[in-house]
Formats: sequence, structure tokens, C-alpha cells
Amino acid sequence: MTPLLEVKDVTKRFGNVTAIQDVSCHVDAGSVTCVLGDNGAGKSTFIKILSGVHLQDEGEVLWDGEPVRFHSPREARERGIATVFQDLATVPLMSIWRNFFLGSEPTKGAGPLRRIDVRKAQTVMHDEMSKMGIEVRDPEQPVGTLSGGERQAVSIARAVYFGAKVLILDEPTSALGVKQSGVVLRYVAQARDRGVGVIFITHNPHHAYPVGDHFVVLNRGRVMADGPKADISRDELIKMMAGGAELEALAHELERAPS
Repeated sequence: MTPLLEVKDVTKRFGNVTAIQDVSCHVDAGSVTCVLGDNGAGKSTFIKILSGVHLQDEGEVLWDGEPVRFHSPREARERGIATVFQDLATVPLMSIWRNFFLGSEPTKGAGPLRRIDVRKAQTVMHDEMSKMGIEVRDPEQPVGTLSGGERQAVSIARAVYFGAKVLILDEPTSALGVKQSGVVLRYVAQARDRGVGVIFITHNPHHAYPVGDHFVVLNRGRVMADGPKADISRDELIKMMAGGAELEALAHELERAPS
């Protein structure tokens, strides 16, 4: 099968600094591709190329097998690539249903009588959130009063409703506790089960492994590992992310000499 989204030998430079070099990976519909890496590994640059914020210097991005170049986030969204960044792009004091639509509210009437169809917007939001396993009691509730996991659910449900074929999640569990992280991982699995290709950006292998179908590990802008779940064990993934030999060397360095 042709991957829904494929990246081939992509390189991005900022002046004399090479942020990522020769990065390749692919995303299939109905699967989760986990991109892991420590701080400075190139994860942010990678997702900004896919979301149209940056244009690669070398290599190519293919959509359904055809080369594409995204010159803006709008072009990426028009193709069906939605990105949920860490700040979630929500307005805390606005209601849940207003955050769900954010400028794309359904309307009724025409001309000077055109207005937002509040009832339809609230119904759509309620139905889509129910599909994610969240029952919203009050659609007028400010989104800022929701938990971190529930706000992630609003962003994910919104992206899926507006036709995202590829959903990029930028460190969705980084600021959450264990229980809330588990909630978000369920939402990721639900998006995958609805046929969306998910790119899950994280530095935590414990969060990536249960939900991931394919793993790409970045280290200093290069691909250190790339393979399906069947070929990479949880322990191998943890060791690659933990630094392996570097941690052992540090442990020896920090050991106190016997007094």
C-alpha cells in the first residue's frame, strides 16, 4: 500500500546549523507512528515541516505518493494534516463549543440575518466529544476548567471532525500525570481506530510503546532507529531513549570512591 504520508531524506538547515538531516519515515492510515527523541533531537523542526511552518532544504514529502511542498500551515491543513501543538491553541475563558469550532462555527440565515447556529454547534460538539468518551454536561463551560487530558480531547476531536487524515500530536502527555496521560493515549487509539494516521511526538517511550504501531527515534537530527513494533521491543526503545552507554559511563563517573 502507498503510505498516506511519506518523508524521504528530508534535511533542514538554519544558517550553519543542521536541525535534521536525511530523515525518512512514513505514516499509514489507521496507524500510530511515534517519533521519539530527547531535547534537541529535531522533533520540533520535523513536525513544523510537515505542518507547513518550515520548508525543507533537501528531500521530499509525499502525500498519497505524490510530491508536495507546503508553503504555509493553511496548505497543510487543506491536504488534511492537522497539528495539535503543546499549547493546544485553546482559549481558556471561552466555552467548550466555541473552542471546538474557533472561527468555523455553523451558521443559519442569510445576509444581515446570518448568525451562528448555536444549537447545532453545541450538538455537534457534544456528539464528537461523546465519540472520544467524554460526556459534556454543560457546553457553555469554559474550556480552561477542563483537565489537561480533556482539553487534549477537545483538540483531537476538533481535528478529526474537520477532516484530518493525518493528526500530528506534539508531546500531548508531557505536562500530564500518569492517569491523565493514560486518558490521552486512549484518545490517540480512538483516532487511529477511526482511520486517521497519527504522528505521536514524544520523549517518553513508556507512553509511546502501548499505542504505537511504528517507531522512529531521532538523535541530533538523524534517524537512529526506524521500524515496526514487531521489530522493536519496549526494552530496546527505552534503552535507545535513555542513552544506554552514556548512562553507564555517567554512573561510573558519579560513583564515589570508597573512603
